[in-house]
Amino acid sequence: MAKHSLDVENGDPERERTYSRVDYAELDEYSALQKYITTYRDPKAAAAEDEAGAKANAADAGKGRPWWAFWRAGNSPNAQGKDAGVVPEEWLSTDIKQGLNSSVVDERRRRLGANELTSEKENMFLKFLSFFTGPILYVMELAVLLAAGLRDWVDMGVIIGILILNAIVGWYQEKQAADVVASLKGDIAMKATVIRDGQEIGILAREIVAGEIVVLEEGQTVPCDARLICDYDTPEDYEKFIKMKEDDQFAADSDPDDEKKDDMDDNENEDYGEENHPKGGPSIIAVDQSAITGESLAVDKYMGDVCYYTTGCKRGKAYAICTTSAPHSFVGRTASLVQGAKDQGHFKAIMNSIGTALLVLVVLFILISWIGGFFHHLKISTPEDSSENLLHYALILLIVGVPVGLPVVTTTTLAVGAAYLAKQKAIVQKLTAIESLAGVDVLCSDKTGTLTANQLSIREPYVAEGQDVNWMMAVAALASSHNLKSLDPIDKVTILTMKRYPKAREILQQGWKTEKFMPFDPVSKRITTICHMGGDKYVCAKGAPKAILNLSNCDKETSDLFKNKATEFARRGFRSLGVAYQKNDGDWILLGLLSMFDPPREDTAQTIIEAQQLGVPVKMLTGDAIAIAKETCKMLALGTKVYNSQKLIHGGLSGTTQHDLVERADGFAEVFPEHKYQVVEMLQQRGHLTAMTGDGVNDAPSLKKADCGIAVEGASEAAQAAADIVFLAPGLSTIVLAIKTARQIFQRMKAYIQYRIALCLHLEIYLVTSMLIINETIRVELIVFIALFADLATVAVAYDNAYSEERPVEWQLPKIWIISVILGVLLALGTWVIRGSMYLPNGGVVQNFGSVQEILFLEVSLTENWLIFVTRGGKTWPSWQLVGAILGVDALATVFCAFGWLSGGVPHATHPRDHWHQREDGWTDIVTIVVIWGYSIGVTIVIAIVYYLLNRIAWLDNLGRKNRSHKDAGIENMIAALSKLALEHGKDKHGNERYTLAIKAAEEEEDD
Repeated sequence: MAKHSLDVENGDPERERTYSRVDYAELDEYSALQKYITTYRDPKAAAAEDEAGAKANAADAGKGRPWWAFWRAGNSPNAQGKDAGVVPEEWLSTDIKQGLNSSVVDERRRRLGANELTSEKENMFLKFLSFFTGPILYVMELAVLLAAGLRDWVDMGVIIGILILNAIVGWYQEKQAADVVASLKGDIAMKATVIRDGQEIGILAREIVAGEIVVLEEGQTVPCDARLICDYDTPEDYEKFIKMKEDDQFAADSDPDDEKKDDMDDNENEDYGEENHPKGGPSIIAVDQSAITGESLAVDKYMGDVCYYTTGCKRGKAYAICTTSAPHSFVGRTASLVQGAKDQGHFKAIMNSIGTALLVLVVLFILISWIGGFFHHLKISTPEDSSENLLHYALILLIVGVPVGLPVVTTTTLAVGAAYLAKQKAIVQKLTAIESLAGVDVLCSDKTGTLTANQLSIREPYVAEGQDVNWMMAVAALASSHNLKSLDPIDKVTILTMKRYPKAREILQQGWKTEKFMPFDPVSKRITTICHMGGDKYVCAKGAPKAILNLSNCDKETSDLFKNKATEFARRGFRSLGVAYQKNDGDWILLGLLSMFDPPREDTAQTIIEAQQLGVPVKMLTGDAIAIAKETCKMLALGTKVYNSQKLIHGGLSGTTQHDLVERADGFAEVFPEHKYQVVEMLQQRGHLTAMTGDGVNDAPSLKKADCGIAVEGASEAAQAAADIVFLAPGLSTIVLAIKTARQIFQRMKAYIQYRIALCLHLEIYLVTSMLIINETIRVELIVFIALFADLATVAVAYDNAYSEERPVEWQLPKIWIISVILGVLLALGTWVIRGSMYLPNGGVVQNFGSVQEILFLEVSLTENWLIFVTRGGKTWPSWQLVGAILGVDALATVFCAFGWLSGGVPHATHPRDHWHQREDGWTDIVTIVVIWGYSIGVTIVIAIVYYLLNRIAWLDNLGRKNRSHKDAGIENMIAALSKLALEHGKDKHGNERYTLAIKAAEEEEDD
């Protein structure tokens, strides 16, 4: 049986608690169980009832300082740094019956901050200023200073306007997208139960303060660092807790790793008995700390022990006192160590490399233009009213060679994409995750709730010969958790199936009392309950068929029948649960098998085919038995190369053979979190970009390890915190849709980068050759407007209708540069053709009258603006936002040309001279403008044909692509061999200490 409390998706216990609207507190355990069976309502059917409340909670969870209050540091402007995290001793003496008084809560929160882990709050004003930083923007700011030095006030003003426009657009778009994501994050806010003003109430976990009395309960996440007081059912033990505290028996601070040693010590102290345990009586609850310590098994917690923030409570219910707020908790302190390290990711590195390369090209072209300028006897900065001097040449090339909009447009594209994904119920926790998701080529998916519908149902059970089905169902219900607020899916379906067995419910009404409940663990592979009825002691067990069979001493015939039935169920895709009981310490009696079925989602098979067509094979990782896993794979056409996960560790495989197994497998069965981590690691070592889905607390390490960690619907808070993307909708189809959307976002960025590099090269090549050959340039006033128009038009690229690649995407920088250089050269040739035509006796493109400056300005503006339609590809129609923005700036450029704005009158004579007369006011006739538009359309068509042909060249199309399945047998085998070695400490025959390399002791094989 799988470790269902971790591998099976848990649903939403808070929602179920609200929908049931039944108060069980007044009833005893088995009366409450009866009432739950008869009054339970499906939360999906009742979802509408609580919609308003959910929205209120979401809004409340997103509260912070107003966006305009940039002078505030965060949610706790009055927090004092000097005593951060230090909680006064008197705060930790709250009475468990009364709890905190509401009047002191705000004061404590002001001092220690909200009980939540958040990234450092950004000052909105400083955020705005950050859009003026970076290598590219520093060059533009240098251009501002150069324009001021040349007393070129118009140019200086326009350049400043471009910088401010980019900053405003980038700041606003990022803020708007962040607001959309933040509003949805309220839907996944952690909840908690506390005692306040003498009442037990439910609040958001972020509202907890130090000294708060918190109720920890099975199935819930620990909402803060909290010291255990006593069992929920024995509040009188509070006095004992106080005495132990006064005797200073609690450690001032503790480390979860130390508890491993403590647990080893506990094994040595078994003679104490539970009541005389050194830690103060029996264990109160069990907590899953795997995300912190890596321990698979739940850790028992005793009076005075600390339960750590974001760990999962696996058993019991208890009172505890919050010792500090989340930022100062054990997890919070650990997180703060890496908070200063800004994860810029691969995307930022790509942007920096492109920016650096363009800056180097700018410097090179300025150097060439200055050499040509000296040859033409140009002066440094005079004449002032002309652009034909060396400093103006430098200013022009700085403006055209540096894509000031590159950082803003790419960041805006990511932010807008994140907001779009949020509307599809996928919350992106960091923008760089979009790039990772777009490049994913292997998806490791959970079965339950992702590939299947997470709607367990119990089919006709197998009842052992001579046993009663009603008694078997009653025992199965007894061997289930009775914490109705947070039932495990398997326990839940077991209990609700009792509706079909009225006589079994009558058995439960016979005065049962539970002495002890032991939840499922991966070692025993069963759930056990010790209970009493009518003076008799019963031990009821439910679990993996083999684990239950091993309890009994049945004959071989019964045993074989039991095994065969379990195998038959597995082949039909049913999960089997064995049921047995023991009466008054007698022999265990096998009752039979429950058969559970979780049907595949209707859209899963088609979605898997779609994922494979996108170049993303799906590997199923499930906690179910291998026969069930194979049957599910058959239903989904997923492939049947499914292996037991024990082969990864105990299968005798290592090195290259082990990596090959993982790479070729369609899935793994009987998976635990450590296996997930190992699968991800091996796939990454082979060069795969891997996405991993998870939902449990101890899935957090593998989610962190994956290139793109995905927390599925209903995931624990710890899993959500570790994931890059959190999904609020169930099913594999939402994940595949997110992959397609991420690729569309990536395509927008790639198209814009190709476009922007080509634009820079276009004007650099044309202007430098023009300066060298005919001692002419386009006026700096017109150049700054060309730059402005290019940025204005392409900000809308973030909203374009991009297409999704049918294979995992990569930057392929060599390909981008080759295509961009070719496009830039073609644009420069197109501009030279129109300039060269004006040397013809008839004036070439000039029909009646015109201006060289304005004609070049219009041709450059049109061909550059339309280039984005080429680089975006022709598989989808452009969005109306992009078309509207480009047509708008085209119309403005046409008005500039028609009325001669900023033409500067008759320009300096070129060599050779033009044969036609230019108007001093710079006006251009309408017929000439129409010819320029027609010519520009022709240039764009030629460039589009060349771009299409370039992308059809196979070697160029694959240039820069990484090998996604590379293996180095030598390295892999060497690492595998080294992993089997250990450093052994001992003494030689002379008593001297020494360290030697030795082979690790072979681990015991787990009994299959």
